[in-house]
Amino acid sequence: MILILVFNLNYSFTQDFFDEFESLIEVEKPVLLPEKMIFTQKILWGEKGLFRKTGISNLTLENREKELIVREKMLKAHQIIGYITFAGMIYQGILGGKLYNGDYSVYDQHKTLGKVVTASYFTGAGLSLFTPPPLVSREKEGLNNIRLHKILANLHLPAMIVTNIYSDKQYEADKYREIHKNAAYTAVASYTLAMITIILDF
Repeated sequence: MILILVFNLNYSFTQDFFDEFESLIEVEKPVLLPEKMIFTQKILWGEKGLFRKTGISNLTLENREKELIVREKMLKAHQIIGYITFAGMIYQGILGGKLYNGDYSVYDQHKTLGKVVTASYFTGAGLSLFTPPPLVSREKEGLNNIRLHKILANLHLPAMIVTNIYSDKQYEADKYREIHKNAAYTAVASYTLAMITIILDF
């Protein structure tokens, strides 16, 4: 099921890339950047971004073609890592439940898996935040799956940060344990919903 979903999403990304670039080369003086970009994209890929100023990737039609290929690969990797992170979160939750019930034999496993999940989560987040921007912003008006996905990211990102901050402190006091547990549940729940929104199309 996951392989079919990844294949369909990959096809969609590839088709969008070719459609965008085909429309671009037909314009005499094409606009090479979208009007709206997230701040992390502006820092690297904006007209006055780091990659432009340093000459790593000058703002040309040829470079934008290469950047869109990079974007496609980064977003594919973002999705695959997302599934891996999700699986890790679920198992981490199972181990966490055992710990809260007094089974400390899984402590080392829980702690190690926590580091793996954290690394994969922030790797996936980085791939999304720092990917080259598309040619045009296709964000629809009103609430849609992409906008909802971004809204949920603003929930599970800080939840993940809080979960990690209190991962060791939870053994110092009960109040820290509750903060860690609630943050972890919030992260998993919002992350799960964020994944579902990508599957849906509305």
